[in-house]
Amino acid sequence: MKNLFLITLLAGASAFAQAQTTLLESIMHDGLVRDYRLYVPEMYDGSESVPLILNLHGYTSNGFEQEIYGDFRPIADTANFILVHPEGTQDNNGITFWNAFGSQTETVDDLGFLSALIDSLGDEYNIDMHRVYSTGMSNGGFMSYKLACELSGKIAAIASVTGAMIDPAFVPCNAVLPTPVMQIHGTADPTVPYAGSMGVLGAEESVVYWVNHNNCGANAIETAVPDIDQTDACTADHFLYDGGDEGSTVEFYRINGGGHTWAGSNPFFAIGVTNRDFSASTEIWRFFSRYSLNGVVGIEDERLFESTFSIYPNPSSGMATIQFANAENRTIQIQNSVGQIVDEISTKGSLIEVDIENSGVYFITVIAENGMFTKKLVVE
Repeated sequence: MKNLFLITLLAGASAFAQAQTTLLESIMHDGLVRDYRLYVPEMYDGSESVPLILNLHGYTSNGFEQEIYGDFRPIADTANFILVHPEGTQDNNGITFWNAFGSQTETVDDLGFLSALIDSLGDEYNIDMHRVYSTGMSNGGFMSYKLACELSGKIAAIASVTGAMIDPAFVPCNAVLPTPVMQIHGTADPTVPYAGSMGVLGAEESVVYWVNHNNCGANAIETAVPDIDQTDACTADHFLYDGGDEGSTVEFYRINGGGHTWAGSNPFFAIGVTNRDFSASTEIWRFFSRYSLNGVVGIEDERLFESTFSIYPNPSSGMATIQFANAENRTIQIQNSVGQIVDEISTKGSLIEVDIENSGVYFITVIAENGMFTKKLVVE
């Protein structure tokens, strides 16, 4: 990701920072002071363990840019997870990077640093160490794959945006556990080619590797992402490979005509076309939130909700009905595509109507005594 800054973007980030605080911290590892940016949501009080997400920047970039570009902060504010943006070091050309490629000329121990950072944050905060996740843009996506291969005992799931997997023929992958993986990649990516390059698997090959590793079904459930923004010059398709060991899945978003970008993000950082039909950050959290090192989180509750909770019509014009199989106390949260809660309803009934004014993709989360489940609602 290039170092591109625009006054309007930074002004928006400054306004956000006035309301929320990011901590600038560091640890010593392998003789180096390693810096990171830590976002702790206001609702965190340490009374219960919370997930941790590592969000890794791309080549030439840094933690501050990734914090803005692949922004999970509004989601963390409502979902209550801790978010860390570690800083890479400079390679032999003086450019910030993650040592994900096994190069013999680069010796920095990023794998050890990120492992030590997870442990350090686990000592300082009440983190659920079974729910640690890694995502990243480009080089950060490559590094997330490396964590899946080498730290599968610590990383519950990973997501790569415009990154890919190093060919195991060059750098072996030593994953010992099934690891849920999400890949988001544009077919017109000029930086990390969709079809792959020397020593790097293509986007589809990266997906197939983890489908096989997790023993998922070979045939994907394919769904076209609703073309909400018809001005973005691209479309997207979603592929779900399920049935893996311990409930693991692999998900793939193919952005048709998309460039080297973070879907749903501010396009000022983009290289090529940015898809605006869905938010990569929202989809990544939706994916992560289902998994722990022990498998699927609350799988029995999830199956119960899936069979008793329906939304119709979907897509809708704004008016939609949420129907349950039974009446009980429950809370319904409606979130927009960036994770902001636009409405919250407490009800005992089995049928409720909602009216959403603006078009877009929304996430309906039902919270009851026996768990929670989220479904997507498209408003046209």
